[in-house]
Amino acid sequence: MSQIFEEIRNDLASNDVVLYMKGNETMPMCGFSSAVVQILKTLSVAFKAIDVMKSEELREGIKTFTNWPTIPQLYIKGEFIGGCDIVREMYQDGELQALLEAKGIPHTGK
Repeated sequence: MSQIFEEIRNDLASNDVVLYMKGNETMPMCGFSSAVVQILKTLSVAFKAIDVMKSEELREGIKTFTNWPTIPQLYIKGEFIGGCDIVREMYQDGELQALLEAKGIPHTGK
């Protein structure tokens, strides 16, 4: 598990916005992953999508890493933000846009 944690830490350190999801940004494999991708695309946020379906070790590792049982998982500047429901709520309330602004992440602010 430590190797997976190291890979996760490296991904989070080298990308401002990371989405661990099922599938990829052009072909999400679940509705929850698709919803978060749509929010990020609506805000024109550049992000790295990581498909957890490619590795059972990664799929379980990311859940252990955050102690969060579900996918997708969104990270901004290395900070775990949440899954689909949290991201959707933050977006609707304008909290996600404010967080992106505070962290210096370019976005459209819609």
